[in-house]
Amino acid sequence: CALPISTTTPTNSLVMFEARMTEGGMLKKITESMKDLVTEANFDCSTTGISLQAMDSSHVSLVALLLRADGFDHFRCDRNISLGINLGSMGKVLKCCNNDDIVTLKAEDNADAMTFMFENQSQDRISDFELKLMDIDSEHLGIPDTEYKCQIKMPAGEFQRICRDLAILGDTVTIAVSKDGVKFSVAGEMGSGNMTLRQNSSVDTKEEEQVTIQMEEPVTLNFALRYLNFFTKATPLSSTVILNLSKDVPLVVEYRIEETGHIRYYLAPKIEDEQ
Repeated sequence: CALPISTTTPTNSLVMFEARMTEGGMLKKITESMKDLVTEANFDCSTTGISLQAMDSSHVSLVALLLRADGFDHFRCDRNISLGINLGSMGKVLKCCNNDDIVTLKAEDNADAMTFMFENQSQDRISDFELKLMDIDSEHLGIPDTEYKCQIKMPAGEFQRICRDLAILGDTVTIAVSKDGVKFSVAGEMGSGNMTLRQNSSVDTKEEEQVTIQMEEPVTLNFALRYLNFFTKATPLSSTVILNLSKDVPLVVEYRIEETGHIRYYLAPKIEDEQ
């Protein structure tokens, strides 16, 4: 049996995708925010940046990630390419990266692996890892542009705390937006709980602590707390979270990623008779 000898020598001319990020911690947080919801996904790379869209295994929720090319320290993509990656494995590789390491992602044309290179800021320690790529069949779902009737902008940490606390009492949260504010309620066998947030966008309040509510009409919808708690794993990426709601359409939970892009989660409402 002949040894499998690679005929390609790794030169820069073969690299067709390369992205460099000066903060490895950012990529770790992005991976952490998706890997418990979606096990594997295609990173679609083009000249404009990286996007990802994947549904969870039960097809109840969807995650959409956008990282613009100009948010990277260096970005090159010679032609559109889809890199199928197991997010759990990517999370493990990124554990070898310090938060302030410089991270470079590379893939050659028709490669069967993606290279992760980690350099510390003084560049006296460089590690590189290869992660095997996967063939993932995923249909790209056209997410319709929806005019939402309600938009809530609130501190991401507050939203995480509400979802975590209410999950103690039940598995379904009712989100009701009215002129009085936004009310999160849960009723389970053990008991019930309500948390109401009122708008506070006064000049004295720091922007990341403000709650703003834009409402065209009142909306009341039910959602599975289990998924909302998965979404709040993106809390370290942004100080604020934006919730968009309309009757009979999926809720959108959006975290903006600094100057680079955003991660959005879509969750179908629970219908009354499912409970």
